[in-house]
Amino acid sequence: HAISAICALNSNMAALAHSVTRVALQRAVPSSNVLMYRSLATPAINYKEAVRSLPETKVTTLDNGLRVVSEQTPHKSATVGLYIDAGSRFETQQNNGTAHFLEHMAFKGTSNRSQYQLELEVENMGAMLNAYTSREMTAYYAKCFDHDIGHATEILSDLLQNPILDPKLIESERGVIIREGQEVNEQIEEVLLDYLHMAAYQGSPLGYTILGPNENVMKIQQSDLREYIDTFYTGPRMVLAAAGGVDHEELVAIAEKNFGKLSSEYKGPSLTLPKFTGSEIRDRDDSRPLAHVALAVEGCGIAHKDYYALMAANTIIGQWDRSFGGGANLASPLASACAQNNFATKFTSFFTAYSDTGLWGCFASMEREMIEEFVFELQAEWMRICTAATDVDVERAKNKLKASFAFSTDGTTFTCDELGRQMLSHGRRVNAMEVNQALDAIDAETVRSVAYQYIYDKCPAVVGVGPCEALTDYSRIRGGMFWMRS
Repeated sequence: HAISAICALNSNMAALAHSVTRVALQRAVPSSNVLMYRSLATPAINYKEAVRSLPETKVTTLDNGLRVVSEQTPHKSATVGLYIDAGSRFETQQNNGTAHFLEHMAFKGTSNRSQYQLELEVENMGAMLNAYTSREMTAYYAKCFDHDIGHATEILSDLLQNPILDPKLIESERGVIIREGQEVNEQIEEVLLDYLHMAAYQGSPLGYTILGPNENVMKIQQSDLREYIDTFYTGPRMVLAAAGGVDHEELVAIAEKNFGKLSSEYKGPSLTLPKFTGSEIRDRDDSRPLAHVALAVEGCGIAHKDYYALMAANTIIGQWDRSFGGGANLASPLASACAQNNFATKFTSFFTAYSDTGLWGCFASMEREMIEEFVFELQAEWMRICTAATDVDVERAKNKLKASFAFSTDGTTFTCDELGRQMLSHGRRVNAMEVNQALDAIDAETVRSVAYQYIYDKCPAVVGVGPCEALTDYSRIRGGMFWMRS
């Protein structure tokens, strides 16, 4: 009886709900006795249609060689930046750290603005001003309202062409840079990557750190900074990029006004192809709670035809942290093994590509007793990709890469950064359609072939930091870079 009563109650409530809904709809459409339904959702477009609808890239080259590139979108904000073909790779052992030091000094005032006036002017615009230095590039950029593009560009021009480089400010900035270096040394991933570059590209400027050694930081003078500006801050080595609410013709006129007097000659050093050296660095410190290990082989340059296949291979390895869920059901075999057997607390596969070379590898943190087990599992997974990567592996990796590229195009700052970097590295914009076509052309055979070429039976660079006494001997690691097969 109780069940019958509940069923009856549910039936009455359903009938009442239907009646209320019908009355509401009839009131909403009083002129008709027919219930009308209309979907508020608009039809979704697929990935390829979305890629085709991205904005046009416009490029203009000034008489002095400076390239102006932009993509206009309906945003009410915009990002404008100067990207310079200069970084720690263009330095010598004596002046290593100059590019990064100059980045710091750029915001200390110019011959037209004091530091206080500069900061006040940027704040009154509601803008954001920033900069960064890498091994092959230096960038200065501003994010602002679309109607302030001209003002922001003029400020960037003033920073780069008229810095005061006051000796007193240079002296005070030395301590700031050294403290920044101390903070970087607390970030274990940065330490591992710096050591990898030192081992892999020893004897080459690509092996230098971006901040430079402390002894260089303490002796860099105003004349060194002036010489660096005169050498590298020239038209052919610079790109003015903008994305968001920006009109290209207006941007070209602004560039002509503010950068038209830049030199069109470059008399600095040319890049030479660095030699990759299979070697190891061990920085043992038993006071650290975890051991940290990195392995890498030489990859291709960013504009090479094998770039996307190596990206796919890198994505198959993936990344993992023990705070992630999934356990044995994770797609990455290495992640699944680590989750089940506690081989590592976390790992990240990476591919750092430069203009003519790259580092393809993985770094991880683990208990000191698990170093050998993790290295064995990592190398086994590398060999599997070289010899037995499947269509499922590759399709999943391609979808992840497409998603990551799509997710990263939402803001103007990332788009501006892509425009500047690609104009320096490729000499053109690599649009989303081209990336999509390159990924679609990759299959399991491509990944196996490319991985075999770059990974199989190659000498790796190896780094151990922390309690790394148990790190596998280099000769055994080298022996794990191939399989004995009949």
